[in-house]
Amino acid sequence: QVQLVESGGGLVQPGGSLRLSCAASGFTFSAYVMKWYRQAPGKERELVASISTAGRTTNYADSVKGRFTISRDNAKNTVYLQMNSLKPEDTAVYYCYATIGSWGQGTQVTVSS
Repeated sequence: QVQLVESGGGLVQPGGSLRLSCAASGFTFSAYVMKWYRQAPGKERELVASISTAGRTTNYADSVKGRFTISRDNAKNTVYLQMNSLKPEDTAVYYCYATIGSWGQGTQVTVSS
């Protein structure tokens, strides 16, 4: 069955960096667009970034442009989200989404001093 497992979340100070990973299994990873979403307390889930099947095309929410980078390694069935210059407003649960229609369990990112 389809499985997406996120890792790499944690507590970081403002201005710091984290790299999230999402390991996929149970489907042909290289055939699907992959996305990262986030959901902050009391807010709706929002799209953060997306990446095309071969990784040539990426898109970002305006709030993270220039700070976050999405990438993928199709040989490892893994998608990444490099997050730099983190701000308190980036605090949220981050979810990996495969356009086959599956979500990961989420990983908490907390940006606080």
